[in-house]
Amino acid sequence: MTDGALVLAGTPMGQPGDASPRLREALATADIVAAEDTRRAKALAASLDVQIGGRLLSYYDQVEAQRAPKLVEAIAGGSTVLLITDAGMPSVSDPGYRLVAACADAGLRVTCLPGPSAVTTALAVSGMPSERFCFDGFAPRKPGARQDWLASLRTERRTVVFFESPHRLAQTLADAAAVLGDRRRGAVCRELTKTYEEVRRGGLGELAAWAADGVKGEITVVIAGADEIDSEADLDSVVASAAALAEAGARLKDACAQAAAGTPFSRREVYEAVLTARRS
Repeated sequence: MTDGALVLAGTPMGQPGDASPRLREALATADIVAAEDTRRAKALAASLDVQIGGRLLSYYDQVEAQRAPKLVEAIAGGSTVLLITDAGMPSVSDPGYRLVAACADAGLRVTCLPGPSAVTTALAVSGMPSERFCFDGFAPRKPGARQDWLASLRTERRTVVFFESPHRLAQTLADAAAVLGDRRRGAVCRELTKTYEEVRRGGLGELAAWAADGVKGEITVVIAGADEIDSEADLDSVVASAAALAEAGARLKDACAQAAAGTPFSRREVYEAVLTARRS
């Protein structure tokens, strides 16, 4: 074991005052500062009245595989490498986990300076149960993959946290309302810790209607876990969910399978009920 180390540090999501004294010290003393965006790293240091003391190196998704071995080599040689991202905690839907894994495999020291995280901040202010939760990164971009993912949440008992682009938020919430039900509780957390922070709570149908007018900023979404599977689920509501998914572009059989998940009804029952409703 050398004296070198990889240091992960959470950075402010919007307010420089959220930076810890340890982050200030690390920026000034690390041999190498690996930053997702070097311009933002310089701006952060300036806002904290800190001079970056070591070499500043860009470290983002597209160069992570290329630069990780060189950083591992530097750490093995005794250097301290500070890894920061644009906001929040490295490795959480941001660059970092490959470097952490490589250092662990090499028997090198990895430590963390605790700091801001949009995941836990959104969970804390959402009003949803937080004893058990899961984080799913960014919602899938493609409609079919997104609907399949949402269908997998029908019986998920844990609170779910994920990131979403403001440009796709309205459609994702509309899909969520169709798959999970209008009344399933959710919260949309926008611009957390920043000047225009906003937290919207309500049923997924209500949130989808609100987002339809357009939403800006960094978005974190929280959805309540499923209640006990309803053995008396209403076939009409399941049929309505399947029809909404089909109207959104899903194949009818796939829509029926997604809508039937977590209910006592089979895909075939839902499919036949949808066809009957269309004929009537």
